[in-house]
Amino acid sequence: MILLRRRAADAVEMMDLPDCDPARLERTYRQFAVVNRALSGWRRLYAKELRPLLSAVSPTTVLDIGSGGGDLAATLAGWATRDNVKLHVTGIDPDSRAHQFAAARHHLPGVEFRQAHSSDLLKEGRSYDVVISNHVLHHLQPAELQQLLADSQGLARRKALHNDLRRSPAAYALFFVAALPFRGSFIRADGLTSIRRSYTPAELSGLAPAGWHAEPRAPFHQLLVLRKDQPDG
Repeated sequence: MILLRRRAADAVEMMDLPDCDPARLERTYRQFAVVNRALSGWRRLYAKELRPLLSAVSPTTVLDIGSGGGDLAATLAGWATRDNVKLHVTGIDPDSRAHQFAAARHHLPGVEFRQAHSSDLLKEGRSYDVVISNHVLHHLQPAELQQLLADSQGLARRKALHNDLRRSPAAYALFFVAALPFRGSFIRADGLTSIRRSYTPAELSGLAPAGWHAEPRAPFHQLLVLRKDQPDG
């Protein structure tokens, strides 16, 4: 598919426009919870990457960069509660609309939201056991992506996990069908634009500094990961 041979770096998602329809934007934030549970693969990531770090004694801290409507932060906290382990998630997003939605919708123990950039927290001297993001990397140009990774490396004590879309004809075709039920929001149109904007694993590997690894994940995701609690190699 010629459309996907190169990254559509200049494509714009409708929900990112400052004057987009607020009702459709709110419906998009609400539908993200369903999309992420069904398609983003965080249940497996939680079991493999986060759950082994959690205990019932002291909370493991997680920073969710670009937390959007807050559904992932709330979901992770819910899984930890059911497992009787302690987790504290801080969700940050520079978009005031996303922050206001998340802060108003999710009132859970161990979950907080801030309107901030990762660089703001780094300047404050903060650190977290794990830094994560979901569907953020494709929004960034190469220099912005490298800055995010540098911030993540400075903020994470144990590991950083950036889960994102993977550009491919199969991903585009699968999402084209899978997103049909999500009506009245920006989910389908913006999701297809996101795939066109996303990086391939080879592109991510070429941009990431030493220590980071791009791991393809079926059917149309990839994980850019830095594990500080394991030797590189």
